[in-house]
Amino acid sequence: MRRRLLAACLAALLLPSLVAANWPQWRGPDMNGVSAEKNLPLKWSATENVAWKLAMPDRSGSTPIVWGSRVFLNVAEGDALSLWCVDRAKGTVLWKRPLGSGNVKMRKHNMSSPSPVTDGRSVWVMAGTGVLKSFDFEGRELWSRDIQKDYGQFGLMWGYASSPLLYEDALFVQVLHGMNTDDPSYVLRIDKKTGKTVWRVERPTDAVRESPDAYTTPALLRVGKTTEIVVSGADYVTGHDPATGKELWRAGGLNPEREANFRIVASPIVYDGLVHVPTRVRPLLTFRAGGRGDITKSHLVWSTVNGPDVPTPVTDGKYFYIVNDRGIVWCLDAKTGKEVYAQQRLKPGTYSGSPVLADGRVYVTSEDGITTVFKAGPQFEVLAENNLGEYCLSSPAVSGGQIFIRTANNLYCIGPRR
Repeated sequence: MRRRLLAACLAALLLPSLVAANWPQWRGPDMNGVSAEKNLPLKWSATENVAWKLAMPDRSGSTPIVWGSRVFLNVAEGDALSLWCVDRAKGTVLWKRPLGSGNVKMRKHNMSSPSPVTDGRSVWVMAGTGVLKSFDFEGRELWSRDIQKDYGQFGLMWGYASSPLLYEDALFVQVLHGMNTDDPSYVLRIDKKTGKTVWRVERPTDAVRESPDAYTTPALLRVGKTTEIVVSGADYVTGHDPATGKELWRAGGLNPEREANFRIVASPIVYDGLVHVPTRVRPLLTFRAGGRGDITKSHLVWSTVNGPDVPTPVTDGKYFYIVNDRGIVWCLDAKTGKEVYAQQRLKPGTYSGSPVLADGRVYVTSEDGITTVFKAGPQFEVLAENNLGEYCLSSPAVSGGQIFIRTANNLYCIGPRR
């Protein structure tokens, strides 16, 4: 008994460091694009400081996720979609599992855009076709759902791209649409073990034409002893009770001019009691957590007209970093929105991947495959420009001292494992 108790205590002490070394979902261990890891690679090329690379059959906006010795990828190949499990040490495919057919290219993205999510025992992946599946780490299928079959066809102008949010024993899936359907938008809570729907709540909006469409991913907000699911898009940001789906609060002002083509791509960011909500460039709004009902005016803390369109910003709670689609950087005070510096230019190009904050640096990859590393803090300084020379839509993932970058041609593992 004493030995078992000692082992349990040691495991509890080691757990935070083990979790921190993983990248279990699109925006990392804390769902905000921040990693606590140190001594990360600073410089690389397509041939230098590369532990391995694995050929990819097509582009994807989906970020690789990493847990221990496994890397998981949502992959499109011709008409087919599948989940790949990759050996993290060797860069070889351990297994592939089908997610069905029906892959369609819609401008930049295809039906592999949603990122997988894992708890270290199972992995869940959703395709843009609405197929949602669960597997164990050996590739055994645990359950399968077809969200479109159950609740109607997705009606987004540019196809479904939101990633599931994992919290405790459930997956939270949002479907915010309206351009190509009259069906209501909704949010689902799905039991992660059985795949069954626990609740489905409609999410009303008065947004018009393309503006009901959102490609965002839900965020998790902890306020005191309560937890809320944050959903942004369709001209509003809302907070929901994870137990019931009930809408607890709502804020407008995301589309102040009531524009008809105001779809939202960048996801909400929750940090230190603040909910940061990007829109279609302007405005980016920040709300104080803890409100109920309509918090549009009562809980608005700051706003800026210099937001991004596609890349989701990143913050450490002190500084708030915005990289827009043209590679222009703003750094704001995260608490007040005051400019620390403004309009600093990265390598010219288009930026669709979201920045990652780690090791006192910000890493962001352009569609040309150039990852710029700039110094975190009040002074803008480019530390490195690393060119893979391949088309890239995905965001970097950080795990165990390594950086994983997915291009249209390859998955790269950068640096040695620590």
